[in-house]
Amino acid sequence: MSTSPRTAFGLGVATQTNSGQILECYFHNLGLGSAPSNNADDDLSLLLGEDSIRKVKKIAVKTQINLDEKPKDVSDVYLRLHLLSHRIVKPNSVNLDGIFGILPNVVWTSAGACAVDGFEKVRHELQNKYGNMIVYGVDKFPRMVDYVIPEGVRIADGDRVRLGAYLSVGTTVMHEGFINFNAGTLGKPMVEGRISAGVVVGDGSDIGGGASAVANFAHHTSIVTGGARGGATASSTAYNGDGIDASYIIPGLIIEGGSPGSKALPGTYSLNPLFFTGGAGGAGSLTNPAWEGGDGANGSGGGDAGELWRKEWLLNHEGYAGLS
Repeated sequence: MSTSPRTAFGLGVATQTNSGQILECYFHNLGLGSAPSNNADDDLSLLLGEDSIRKVKKIAVKTQINLDEKPKDVSDVYLRLHLLSHRIVKPNSVNLDGIFGILPNVVWTSAGACAVDGFEKVRHELQNKYGNMIVYGVDKFPRMVDYVIPEGVRIADGDRVRLGAYLSVGTTVMHEGFINFNAGTLGKPMVEGRISAGVVVGDGSDIGGGASAVANFAHHTSIVTGGARGGATASSTAYNGDGIDASYIIPGLIIEGGSPGSKALPGTYSLNPLFFTGGAGGAGSLTNPAWEGGDGANGSGGGDAGELWRKEWLLNHEGYAGLS
């Protein structure tokens, strides 16, 4: 039984260098399926033209893509990133294979996108023209806020959210929070830490300052969902796995995926500092951790020392005495 391909369209403007390289694309009209036949509302003529200082020109682009196939060119990639940030598609639902090899490095400035080659001369000419010119960065991905501002979100620092991030209504990204492309939120979280590509944070979860939610690159996806104590991930915590549910993770904990031990169950509390990989040695699950020091966290011993350390830690942190 054949299924219809998932397609999307985009109508917009691209920045093209004099050598023909597309630096970026801004889609003004986009959606799933095929482009409408009547594009009377898509007169982009006022946005087109040439910039002799930046040595680029603005050209109209009309893109039709298959979301399940690999991206083919820069405009294809940008359409997928726009679809994510406009909440038309969700993270991990479209093919993004090979995008780093497709996207060029770009100098992102207050005057617009510039090619890296020859930029120092361009910089001086732009400064002479505008008096003040800001370089935001040199990267393959632009800031989301320069292309899309989703309704109902707070973003304290636009540099911290890449185009292609998916921010649900009610999301707050504080100054040190970061959300990568193909990552984001499905609830109303407070994001003070890092949400890496492929990670989705569900409703009821917060990412605390200094915390990182990192996808398992073997599976390209992680899900952090809410539960006990709001499912908060606290400061200085690294999470690298396939999914963690209903847990309060205290600072200093590192959870590595790829084993049964990487899944925390509802009501779990994991205390600081513990490195847990759930390796072949059988260190125990997060509902009954080994509490081992040194290599014991990998299931290779040290259980007695770890148990003594655990009791001492609990005595010094009376707020967690009930977990003993």
